[in-house]
Amino acid sequence: MIANASSATEIESAFEALVGQRVGALVVSGEVFFLTQRNQLVELAARHAMPTIYAWREFPVAGGLMSYGADFAEPYRLAGAYAGRILNGEKPADLPVQQATKVELVINLKTAKTLGLTIPLPLLGRADLVIE
Repeated sequence: MIANASSATEIESAFEALVGQRVGALVVSGEVFFLTQRNQLVELAARHAMPTIYAWREFPVAGGLMSYGADFAEPYRLAGAYAGRILNGEKPADLPVQQATKVELVINLKTAKTLGLTIPLPLLGRADLVIE
């Protein structure tokens, strides 16, 4: 089931629809709007005991279960390296196009325990950050 929301009220309604459909887990997209609503999303997922994965690390830091997504600091590092190359005399048109490729996995074990979930050790071992 896909639930769309573009306001705080619609997020609440979407969760009610998901619960009504007995959805067992949720994936929240990486839209910036959802990042601005992270506290509401994390609270609703906890209230409905719905395991949820997010695209931004800020969600598990705020109490969500886990996130898997781009490391948003990497593009800034790449931009800094480009600026350094340009300041050292390279022409911007001669520089190759680069794309950030690093993704990170963040797991909140406290939330997993609250949901009654056991995170497998191999998955924990691959996590970039485990919140205990």
